[in-house]
Amino acid sequence: MSQYRYLTNYLKNLIPVPFELETAEEFYQIGEGPAHFHVKIKKDIPKRSLLRSTSLALGEAYMKGDLEIDGDLYDVLDTLMGEIRRFRKDSWALHGLLHTSLSRNNQEKEVTSHYDIGNDFYRLWLDETMSYSCGYFPDENRSLFDAQVGKTDHILEKLYLKPGMKLLDIGCGWGFLLKRAVEHYGVRGVGITLAKEQYRQLSEEIHGAHMEDRLEVHLMDYRDLAELDRVERDAESGHFASGNRLWNELCAGECFDRIVSVGMIEHVGRENYDEFFNCVDQVLKPGGLFLLHFISALEEHSGDPWIRKYIFPGGVIPSLREIVRLLPDVGFYTLDVESLRRHYVRTLQCWRENFLAHRYEITEKFGEKFTRMWDLYLASCAAAFHHGVVDLHQVLMSKGVNNELPMTR
Repeated sequence: MSQYRYLTNYLKNLIPVPFELETAEEFYQIGEGPAHFHVKIKKDIPKRSLLRSTSLALGEAYMKGDLEIDGDLYDVLDTLMGEIRRFRKDSWALHGLLHTSLSRNNQEKEVTSHYDIGNDFYRLWLDETMSYSCGYFPDENRSLFDAQVGKTDHILEKLYLKPGMKLLDIGCGWGFLLKRAVEHYGVRGVGITLAKEQYRQLSEEIHGAHMEDRLEVHLMDYRDLAELDRVERDAESGHFASGNRLWNELCAGECFDRIVSVGMIEHVGRENYDEFFNCVDQVLKPGGLFLLHFISALEEHSGDPWIRKYIFPGGVIPSLREIVRLLPDVGFYTLDVESLRRHYVRTLQCWRENFLAHRYEITEKFGEKFTRMWDLYLASCAAAFHHGVVDLHQVLMSKGVNNELPMTR
């Protein structure tokens, strides 16, 4: 009996299009008609691994080079994502991977493991804005840079900013949204992040542009927002200092007019959603607006095992309905909900094009396994958004009733 028999039958039943399958023992033509791609298996994948998690077993095999694809990786994964409901996931066996600690220390480690790989790495394949979230493509010819600027303006216009307002960005990344809000809308901005590399770069840019009186960034957990009057920490040790003008105003009892959070709630954890919104409520003025931009799912689930293990440890994608259902508990009114799912497909395709253009350089620095892992991540996410496995939503809400806004978007 062939040692590859179970794996061969597994792939036959999983892949819905004709393809060629090559093992060390045999060559197979699977399905009727011309093959869409060629799969080469260099080392058998055990049955127990496939039954434990389809994505983890196949993903690890691809990372290690035990599974090779002759054809565009995105096209193959786009085919597979249409069959994702047939993927195996043994939640009991994967419990430790799918349900990690929600403590501050652990979540900080999980976040920094992804975002602190190095600014130079992200600079290779993000655009000049260093925006690591979905762009906005009104047309196919829009460049990635223009799409990221457009996304940022799309968000800021929804917030109806006025000069002198105070804007908080929870999970501010490298700070492009805040810098644009300060420069083009005349607001004063504060950003918070757990990523030390992002914090250091944004701090240097603020100082270099002499924007200290208008813009600040702090290295802090969102949970500290509920304790502004009691917290004083040191940024270099992984925490924040409270010696800045805007921060001191807040500690004196003032709050933010507007709050935005882009791609951050995915790191909060399902059990902490209530606390997250309570913290936002603590520092948002009555009538103030909060825009939440997040990857969403159609239904609630614990996440993909391969993504959880290798890309976003601890990451959980909320469903749209569970987020919207929480808002009345803190007196937030839902004003606007918009899906940008197809915009994220294009964004990820742009990122992958940039990534592959620098593949040799990335491999030289991080190794072949790391490069294959990140290529798999970018291609699989693009395919997942294309098939609606995941979505991207922007939800605009107000704290209490706000009758001062325009009546149309």
